[in-house]
Amino acid sequence: MNYRHIYHAGNFADVLKHAVLARLIRYMQNKDKAFRVLDTHAGIGLYDLSSEEAQKTGEWRDGIGRLMEADLPSQASDLLEPYLSAVRALNPDGTVKLYPGSPKLARMLFRPQDRLSAMELHPADFASLHRLFEGDHHARVTELDGWLALGAHLPPKEKRGIVLVDPPFEDEGEYERLADGLARAYRRFPGGTYCLWYPLKRSAPIAEFHEALQALGIPKMLCAELVVRSDRGFTGLTGSGLVIVNPPFTLKDELHALLPALKELLAQDRFASNRAFWLRGEQ
Repeated sequence: MNYRHIYHAGNFADVLKHAVLARLIRYMQNKDKAFRVLDTHAGIGLYDLSSEEAQKTGEWRDGIGRLMEADLPSQASDLLEPYLSAVRALNPDGTVKLYPGSPKLARMLFRPQDRLSAMELHPADFASLHRLFEGDHHARVTELDGWLALGAHLPPKEKRGIVLVDPPFEDEGEYERLADGLARAYRRFPGGTYCLWYPLKRSAPIAEFHEALQALGIPKMLCAELVVRSDRGFTGLTGSGLVIVNPPFTLKDELHALLPALKELLAQDRFASNRAFWLRGEQ
């Protein structure tokens, strides 16, 4: 429980994750029926990018900092609007000081009937998250290991939902744990839309992770990856990926418009790349 997202809030990985989460929420809202977002590793919900921790790494400058200043292609701009409108609403003076984590972003995009369940295990982060949503009847905040939520909190009573699984990858075996967690959750809630985040870095077992997911036999799994730099001589985060289970039928085409624009904007060297492909399902 040493991981603190404040050092990484608003970086290129957050941009990809939150842009896609916003698209999933907007798609769910095509129907009037309520849905729930279950965020298993929620963090503190709202990040001060002027804080000492965020300034120490400055990762947000190569993520949301670039995006807010960019002149984007029209289609990518339209797709990013729900996400960027939330960031702008928190920063009305045009600067980028506050950044919404996944639970805050979801809550800002909700209709009156939509609901949030946010899990956080770190005691200090849970306390911050609880204060953020205190008195908000649309949000339930629980001090809980998010992996346990994949059993105990599914299916949601609304019977419609997005399950965001964004673990810190602090420990060995997290890729395997992510595949196992999806298998357990899917058995309880096969109709849910799942969004699984994973890091791309040197020697990461990505091929094995994808094979483990394919072996689950889940009919539809779409993958999106964004790499911003080469991993040659570099052991840190070079990119990130998302696996979306039961994705909206529009999402693959949206990713083909969105990912190249993000790659051009967020690239840190000439080896930046992107791809969107089916792990299982439509080809």
